[in-house]
Amino acid sequence: MSSPFPAGNGSRPRRDIRRRALIITVVAIVVCGFVLTLRPSRQPQTHSDSLGFNDLLKLRPRSPAATAAQAAEVQTRFAQGVTMLQMRQYDYALTAFHQVLKLAPELPEAHVNMGFALIGLERWRDAVSFFETAIELRRDQMNAYYGLAIALQAQGDLPGAIGAMQTYVHRAKQDDPFRDSAEAALARWRGRVGPETTVPPPSATPPAR
Repeated sequence: MSSPFPAGNGSRPRRDIRRRALIITVVAIVVCGFVLTLRPSRQPQTHSDSLGFNDLLKLRPRSPAATAAQAAEVQTRFAQGVTMLQMRQYDYALTAFHQVLKLAPELPEAHVNMGFALIGLERWRDAVSFFETAIELRRDQMNAYYGLAIALQAQGDLPGAIGAMQTYVHRAKQDDPFRDSAEAALARWRGRVGPETTVPPPSATPPAR
């Protein structure tokens, strides 16, 4: 029986279909590749020409120039912290002095100002810790005794507060601008403690952290 189709025509349609499919696939791949090249990259870009302060903290001074740059950074951050303290922006002050202490961990003035920023935030226990550290680093850091007394009093430790404030008054100069307020605070606190209460002498060292 003869085939209804002409001889040799049975495989040609299938080859044509495959050829068209292959061409369409190749064209689609080329078009998709071109489109992908036009899309912006979603990977994070690195900026090697900009060095943030957090990166600076990871660097170690390797030359006099690097040491000078670090000292300048400490001064800048310290000044920012003082300004924030004066503006009563205690959170910002805390951040600034925290950065100072990363660069200069044994700077007693930075510990003192951290303490006063924490007093502003009513974080009394943390403030006590920083004032005590400042005194450990420098025994004659006068404002550390004043701040320590304020923080101890806020925690309810009147004997400790009296001892710290007595040390401040004992060592402060007669023309010290805070001497009058320190003596007034001492008078108030002494009136609130009983005669049996033991108060540390003025020369006593605050308890260790």
